[in-house]
Amino acid sequence: MELKLYAMTCGWLTGDLGRLMEGGEGEVELPIPAYLIEHPKGTALFDTGLHPDCQRDPAGRVGPRLAGLFKFRYGPGEDVASRLVALGREPAKIDIVVTSHLHFDHVGGNALIPNATVVVQRREWQAGMDPDIAAQRGFDRKDFDLGHKVREIEGEHDVFGDGSVVCLPTYGHTPGHQSLKLRLASGEVVLAADSCYFCRTLRERRLPRYAHDHEAMHASLDRLARLEAAGARIFFGHDSDFWKAVPQAPAAIG
Repeated sequence: MELKLYAMTCGWLTGDLGRLMEGGEGEVELPIPAYLIEHPKGTALFDTGLHPDCQRDPAGRVGPRLAGLFKFRYGPGEDVASRLVALGREPAKIDIVVTSHLHFDHVGGNALIPNATVVVQRREWQAGMDPDIAAQRGFDRKDFDLGHKVREIEGEHDVFGDGSVVCLPTYGHTPGHQSLKLRLASGEVVLAADSCYFCRTLRERRLPRYAHDHEAMHASLDRLARLEAAGARIFFGHDSDFWKAVPQAPAAIG
């Protein structure tokens, strides 16, 4: 069996572009992606989207500040578990969740994937476990400190041991943000997550207003640019124009 990659949309947020890209104006729609990866040695998710409580009461789940910054468009059947069931996959049988970082729209669905091992950069996990740093970085332990087995990694990590699914450190957005590089039959794909919100982020180097380390973010964008120049396709974190061209499950990404 060759490596397969599926994209799933787990809701949408709408927010102020000026917060997400220097000089941005107006509102922007933001897809919330999660990805299913099927490998001969097991199944993995890259990120899990929003918690289902955000379908009914976003402020009650993420707090009034975040609920005031974003409009939520997220309905029944759009959480990661429902997306998997619609594909004929059992959420309880997912082996691994590769976590890009610990923000609510990337780990909110972890609660729905009960038996997976969470693969996360050690510096990210340690930040999430520190109450002061977690508060500064917008992490909420009820999203991710759920009793899963946690594999804390440092730097690059070969998920299945054959070079086909590799965690890439792309620090900056948060202390231990990581992206994921996949070797598909058609070539390399890099799931950038929030190291690069939009195509314009990479092309124009206009960073979000708030980030853990802007210098590290620029270094991560340099890394993505080098990978792209070598032939990799970059999948941007929340780019609605880009997302329209991404095949959605049950179609596999070729």
